[in-house]
Amino acid sequence: MTTTTPRTAVLGEPDPPPEPGQRPPLLPAPPRRRPGRVLAAALCALLGLGLAGGAAADAWLEHRAAHRPLSAAAVYREAGSLWRSAPVDTLFPPVLAGPAAGPGGSNRIWTRIAVAPDADCAAALAPDWQGLLAPTGCTRVLRATYTDATRSSLITAGMVFTPADAPAMAALTGRFTAPPAYGFTDGQRAAWTASVIDKAPVVVYAVSSFADGRLQDAPRPAEDVMKKDATGAVAQAGLGHEAKAVADRIGNGVALLADPPAPPSPEASR
Repeated sequence: MTTTTPRTAVLGEPDPPPEPGQRPPLLPAPPRRRPGRVLAAALCALLGLGLAGGAAADAWLEHRAAHRPLSAAAVYREAGSLWRSAPVDTLFPPVLAGPAAGPGGSNRIWTRIAVAPDADCAAALAPDWQGLLAPTGCTRVLRATYTDATRSSLITAGMVFTPADAPAMAALTGRFTAPPAYGFTDGQRAAWTASVIDKAPVVVYAVSSFADGRLQDAPRPAEDVMKKDATGAVAQAGLGHEAKAVADRIGNGVALLADPPAPPSPEASR
């Protein structure tokens, strides 16, 4: 039994010429373009480009709004809510380092030993401070107590938050009296300091005392007992340095929380 294999067309091979009297094969007609479908496809393409462009524009606008720097006034106002929005360990760090912060440039370190619950101004402040803050108002008071490495001194640090603007807060400068001290009596207060934070509507203060609770005649401004010619047990123990250094570090921390530095630009890191 024999089989035959049909002839297979080869790509690129021309068709054989027609026999005499035979009509050449007709070429298939090109497909007809339907104007309606072409128009619809074009419209879909344009619509897709429009949606993509709109989404990209929205994303760019949202990115720009999120990274637009706040005005100084807005930063100042927002800082007034740090007492409830910032973690306690950022407001009152568990440990404060004070290189060259002691008498004669000696190094100091302080450890937080107590944190008071945030309090109403009337409950936490003495009448003279309440009167001083009457023009600015008072929102909340935060307090914590530190001790030095030798545990021979105690330092209460406090923050008084207000709803006031910067000019009203600046008017308080130079008018402060000795603040109260959380954790020890008024008669135990040795040295104190208080100042207004320029980046936030906050007064930061600190009061130092001897850890053994010995009574003092009256609390003295820290700057007075830090002078080289200052005499007495408070000056010799460096309690003015203790109060001033703790208050400075707490205040600097509040300022950084209120207005953190901008991250470096990619060009600057190259």
